Amino acid sequence: MKRQPEELLRDASILRLVQIALQEDLGAGDVTTEALFARHEPPLGRGRILAKEAGVVCGLPVAALVFREVHPEAILEPLVPEGAWVEAGTVIAEVYGPAPALLMAERTALNFLQRMSGVATLTRRFVEAVQGTGATITDTRKTVPGWRRLDKYATAIGGAENHRLGLYDMVLLKDNHIAVAGGIRHAVERCRQELGDSVRIEVETRSLAEVEEVLQCPGVHRVMFDNFTPEDVHRAVELVAGRLETEASGRITLATVRRYAETGVNYISVGELTHSAPALDISLELVLPRLL
Repeated sequence: MKRQPEELLRDASILRLVQIALQEDLGAGDVTTEALFARHEPPLGRGRILAKEAGVVCGLPVAALVFREVHPEAILEPLVPEGAWVEAGTVIAEVYGPAPALLMAERTALNFLQRMSGVATLTRRFVEAVQGTGATITDTRKTVPGWRRLDKYATAIGGAENHRLGLYDMVLLKDNHIAVAGGIRHAVERCRQELGDSVRIEVETRSLAEVEEVLQCPGVHRVMFDNFTPEDVHRAVELVAGRLETEASGRITLATVRRYAETGVNYISVGELTHSAPALDISLELVLPRLL
């Protein structure tokens, strides 16, 4: 669904997630840092956040929030725009503030940055792989529990379009829903009776016969071809003939996504973007005053 990536960060759950992450790491206190500075007035420090491999930078606003939560005078200053592609060795941000705060915030801030940048980087590779075909890459709900908004923000920064955020903002009739309702037609009719036109309806199909059945159901907006081969997606797209939006899903990889895109399908949803993206290697090099 179309939305600006920044909208996903305008939610109280992001601050709560940062606070939970810091509590998880700090607990009753950072014993190492507290021991080092126990006999000293906390000095100011600074540092550079460095991308150690090429990729898309994502998560700078969240990392900045981590530093502020540890200490209001701990500042992260971005040196590249959010969503920029950077090469290995690029300094993407600088941090300033009380030295103990920088040490305490370091790991948590990097955890957010590395995960989010990894998701955005993998997403960018998928988006580039289908360039020129007319197909749009979308994400899924296969996200880290509690990280839904951050994972979907990262895919949007990477160039994908967000699918539904959760179970509340779109009807998606999957195989188990259809089985409970006694078939595709019954499932669609029940949803239309209860919800009217208040939400969009998508139906998952597993065969060309089921695609034909969906085409007989008024009120459906999009049909999903689940675990179809590229050849069957092509046949299904021809069958739909532009009457509904079309989506391919299921075990689609970077090696196969172009073949799916060339079938003429409108959307390709990829779970790998958020369930298997490798973290981008990012480090923080601090410059702190000597205490002895």
